[in-house]
Amino acid sequence: MVDHQLLAYLEGFLTEERKKRFFKVLEERTRYITVAIEDVFQMHNTSAVIRSCEVFGIQEAHVIENKFAQKLDKKIALGAEKWVDVIRHDTSKSCIEKLRKNGYRIIATTPHTNTCLVKDFQVDDKIALFFGTEKDGLSKEVLAEADGFLKIGMAGFTESLNISVSAAIILQNLTEKLKKSTIDWQLSEAEKLEKRLDWAKKTIKSIDDILVRYHSKE
Repeated sequence: MVDHQLLAYLEGFLTEERKKRFFKVLEERTRYITVAIEDVFQMHNTSAVIRSCEVFGIQEAHVIENKFAQKLDKKIALGAEKWVDVIRHDTSKSCIEKLRKNGYRIIATTPHTNTCLVKDFQVDDKIALFFGTEKDGLSKEVLAEADGFLKIGMAGFTESLNISVSAAIILQNLTEKLKKSTIDWQLSEAEKLEKRLDWAKKTIKSIDDILVRYHSKE
């Protein structure tokens, strides 16, 4: 539960413009769609996908590090990691189990199967979009566990797009469809309060000193 007094105290350090910006962005945020990135070797590609999540209002992203444990490239993410909740997993299995437990359908993005084109895909349930490595795509484990498959229609000789480009195209398309639907896709009021507090802490300079002063008055 969010400490409302602490939230009010911290938001007193923010400009009115900043607070209005938080409110506006939160109205466009969703957890109805999430993204899982599996073993992407190129660090900048993972970071770019996180940036696309932020741009298109995806609040939560999952990073699977079966093989390549690495940090996000902040130069590419351009601060997006501050605004998106990045959850790390040691294995694809643990990620899938967690997402299924939270009510998500597992959707594998792959050009190698005779499956649904993104333009025809309907977001009827909570979905987790899985993106794989640059060279080999998704693992056999994810493909075997997937509830559905999704791909981008292409007219040229090239078989696939860079993962970051694919993610941007798919997220733009599906979030647009989601927001035109009658689905209750927005964050709950409690989730919005939680993010307001989190973002305030990440925005305010000398936040540690300010928190110490606040708690010393209790």
